[in-house]
Amino acid sequence: MKIDKRHLLNYSILIPYLILSIIGLIVVYSTTSALAIQSGVSSIRMVRTQGLFFILSLLTIALIYKFSLNFLRNKKVLAVIIFIEVILLLLSRFVTDTVNGAHGWLTIPGGFSIQPAEYLKVILVWYLALIFSKRQDEIRDYDYQALTHNEWIPRNLTDWRWLTLILIGIVAIMPDLGNATILALTVLIMITASGVGYRWFTSLLGLVVSGSAIILGSIWIIGVDRVAKIPVFGYVAKRFSAFFNPFNDLTGAGHQLANSYYAMSNGGWFGLGLGNSIEKQGYLPEAHTDFVFAIVIEELGFVGASLILALLFFLILRVILVGIRAKNPFNSMMAIGIGGMMLVQTFINIGGISGLIPSTGVTFPFLSQGGNSLWVLSVAIAFVLNIDASEKRLRMKQEGILFEEKGKIKSYY
Repeated sequence: MKIDKRHLLNYSILIPYLILSIIGLIVVYSTTSALAIQSGVSSIRMVRTQGLFFILSLLTIALIYKFSLNFLRNKKVLAVIIFIEVILLLLSRFVTDTVNGAHGWLTIPGGFSIQPAEYLKVILVWYLALIFSKRQDEIRDYDYQALTHNEWIPRNLTDWRWLTLILIGIVAIMPDLGNATILALTVLIMITASGVGYRWFTSLLGLVVSGSAIILGSIWIIGVDRVAKIPVFGYVAKRFSAFFNPFNDLTGAGHQLANSYYAMSNGGWFGLGLGNSIEKQGYLPEAHTDFVFAIVIEELGFVGASLILALLFFLILRVILVGIRAKNPFNSMMAIGIGGMMLVQTFINIGGISGLIPSTGVTFPFLSQGGNSLWVLSVAIAFVLNIDASEKRLRMKQEGILFEEKGKIKSYY
């Protein structure tokens, strides 16, 4: 029996990824073509760019899948990547101009832009998985104290707590509170997946929830107008104003959320039909990015949108299942962290367009227009596919199954 790595590919992850990405191309065309024509540019301009990133993503997946997982566990490689990421974050914050009230984009030759905060999602999962996997024996013996070395306050900047706080802090002062929230919650998931007692998870989650409630309550008591005067966070204050009551300012802060409600109401059960959205005709700003799922509901209805959401949740659960089944601690935490990150991003986007939480400018996975977002998600999927293949190969070795390596058949029985 000849088995090589291509036979170990997890199609229950790859196929949903491909379907969602192709649906995303269709949605991007649907949400951008009308306004592109009105602006006098090609109707396929946005979807063409998205398509290029999709092709790049497929090539990236193929490349990463061929790599040995040893490169993921190489501290020097990760250190160089983190150093480059910090430089990109600082450049995007302090050198570039604002886009929609926030920094965060770096323009590169050729008309493309990169968003370093998107890359940080996978980098942070990678970093914490590597750190925590090295301390499994200590965690088993000392629980959460193994992650802090009995020091509640880190002593130097190389401590994972300081580095994590600094990275998330740079994103927060963009200000990009959406991605900062995703990063913070992903850290919470990574700590939970490290093997610490569940009481630490509930305690940390309680702190996050109570802290969020205190912040929202304080803004409501102080008043959004006063908060808006604080440097950096003036634009963010407008989002909180819309959250409290979007219909108080339909031409200003509440315009997006109110029209998101209209779009979802228009959709009903079965939608107006693909391409027939009313709100995307200039009524709902960012219809192709932050609020794309509202347009999906308007065009495909509650039923169609639910099917897409179910497919996305299936993909996320399959990713998390890879982590649950993995025997290697690093592989397990990496897959669970990636699945958790995708789940958090989905809930934050849906919460924002439905008014359950303040709008944060977070894209919907795979469907929103944005090459950076699609490429980062694709890199994450590639890591999981590689991890799953590695775990399968390990089990085969233990079971004595033959497989092919560099043209030779080897037995591990």
